Amino acid sequence: MLKKLTTGAVLLLFYVQSLHSSALPAVSSYEFNAYRMQQYNLVQQKYGCRGAIVVAEARSSDEPVLTRRCVIMKVADFTTEKYLEAQRQNAAAILILLPRNTSSVSQEAIQSFMVSESEALLKETLMPVYVAPEDEQLLCMYEEVKQAAATRTSSILVRVLRSMVTATAFQILVSNNSPIKAITDNTLVTLEGVLPGSGEDPPTIVITAYYDSYGLAPWLSHGADSNGSGVTILMELARLFQKLYSNPSTRPPYHLMFSLTGGGKYNFMGTKRWIEENLDHAESSLLHDNVAFVLCLDTLANGDELYMHVSRPPKPGTSMHSFIQQLEEVVSFRFPWVKIGMIHKKINLVESTVAWEHERYALRRIPGFTLSHLEDPKSELRGSMLDTMSQVDFRKLKRNGIIIAEALARFMFNFSDKGSPRDLQVFKGQMDLQDSRLSSLMSFLTSVPRATQLLDKEPRHILLLNSLEQEFRHYLLQVHRHTFRQDKRDPDITFFDQMNQPVMMYRVKPAAFDLFLGGCIAAYLGIVYYAIQNFGYLYKKLKSVVKSKHQ
Repeated sequence: MLKKLTTGAVLLLFYVQSLHSSALPAVSSYEFNAYRMQQYNLVQQKYGCRGAIVVAEARSSDEPVLTRRCVIMKVADFTTEKYLEAQRQNAAAILILLPRNTSSVSQEAIQSFMVSESEALLKETLMPVYVAPEDEQLLCMYEEVKQAAATRTSSILVRVLRSMVTATAFQILVSNNSPIKAITDNTLVTLEGVLPGSGEDPPTIVITAYYDSYGLAPWLSHGADSNGSGVTILMELARLFQKLYSNPSTRPPYHLMFSLTGGGKYNFMGTKRWIEENLDHAESSLLHDNVAFVLCLDTLANGDELYMHVSRPPKPGTSMHSFIQQLEEVVSFRFPWVKIGMIHKKINLVESTVAWEHERYALRRIPGFTLSHLEDPKSELRGSMLDTMSQVDFRKLKRNGIIIAEALARFMFNFSDKGSPRDLQVFKGQMDLQDSRLSSLMSFLTSVPRATQLLDKEPRHILLLNSLEQEFRHYLLQVHRHTFRQDKRDPDITFFDQMNQPVMMYRVKPAAFDLFLGGCIAAYLGIVYYAIQNFGYLYKKLKSVVKSKHQ
């Protein structure tokens, strides 16, 4: 009898120890912020997720059954196939854990995620999709649901014992019961500034870039390459050419106009409205006059390729053709390893959206082209949460800035016709692009998400636009800030609220665990009761065992 009691006590302690050792260092409930997938309407088309409420158990994407479950994924897990499978099974929601430092993620995983992210954004879905930055508690939850998924492939006996003793479930709750509301009062801001050229009525060169970012979740989209790189190079060009224009002896015979536009990720709405204001409403504007060409800067912080995207190939003898020749000459002489080419894409008037910013100008018969290291306008690199500082190659960013600056100077001063040597460098020494300034500008631009729906609402984002305006005023003249408000009755873009949600994670046990715990308590009480009732007998047995050992 004593042996049986001892065995029972050992087994009970073993189960208790198993229960204790299985507990991960996570609290019973945990609140964190998650950011909902994009939701907007553009030109009568609906994009993003339409749902926000989540009340579901967390499950790994490896589970065979995801119906009415919240699927937890890391960046490496999120693929188009798994996303579509969760939709097909009517999963309750998807929660993506985003690493705080993307440099720790392999380039293959980043590329795969970007592709899946861009494909997910092409269509609307009723299934709520949330993104949350990784932390210790969320990683604990992820590891445990992964372990639970792995044990479901083992034998039935192991699964039953684990579910009774060590299994832990996690309940995910987003309980905001207020309906999702449309936001139609967003404003788009465009900044413009000018460096006036020499002579009477000189032609105008427009250098432009859009500054907003785009990704699966607006609150986590910092847009380093797309298009923080374009804005950074534009600001450096403004600084360098201001030095040339400040001296009458080195002032070129061209007006140089700079513009930073909003709504670039939404059919270039800011550019469209700015062009309309200058051409249709303003009595006098440099866009009314002789425009040599428009240079649009887009995604220039990586790659060894430079593509000139045009809607119509420039004719020989035109300003744009001459400038492109200067670009090619600078590349061939100073950076021969860089591939440079022209991509001709006609504007499809049937489509409601345009692919590149220069197409907005082409629709108004203003010559222009977009310079980018991307060949495809639908590239996943143009809109991803993983487009962060870790994806920026500052050497290539500076190289692209040098190419543009030198080509502009050679064109405006007509060096080729004057017989100037091909190795002549205008921007060197104190006139060179500064590494520290490029890094500071990029860090500043990526310090906050630049999603369009945030830029006129949040104090930090408003400060970013105000700072860009101050930079314009420091280097440029005739600086204007254009604020475009939407028609609330017929808005071009409709955004929606509830993009930043508090989420509760509860650690719960299955019902079988309550039965097991009740059985353990009953067994313990039974053993204690038996020991008390038979204390004399147990004492004699124990005494005889001790005496026999001494003998």
